Amino acid sequence: MPRLIPHPTVIPAAGTKPKIIREHIGHVNSGTSAVSIAHMSSPGGWVEPGQRPEFDEYTVVLAGCLHVEFEGGALDVDAGQAIITSAGEWVRYSTPRDEGAHYIAVCLPAFSPATVHRDDNA
Repeated sequence: MPRLIPHPTVIPAAGTKPKIIREHIGHVNSGTSAVSIAHMSSPGGWVEPGQRPEFDEYTVVLAGCLHVEFEGGALDVDAGQAIITSAGEWVRYSTPRDEGAHYIAVCLPAFSPATVHRDDNA
């Protein structure tokens, strides 16, 4: 039988400014460990600590721009674009533009504080 998820759970976020994470599917909201799906809302000027997660992350930017730093460079992901980051790859996300960003993040397996491996200075 299909399982309705009636609403997301707001999860505390790491970073320099308040970012809203609405987890629809994942460890917290649905008890799901295979995948997490969250709607992120980041204000302009938000910067997250770097991380080397144990999960692949698939991100679709709905509005604004997400800046993604990685070993060897950086990319701007604009509304309508997507990015895939692989498990074990160092990345740091930010929204330096005034409008911030709204995006959907899908993590396989599900995001977990124990498997994100944020930089020590976080």
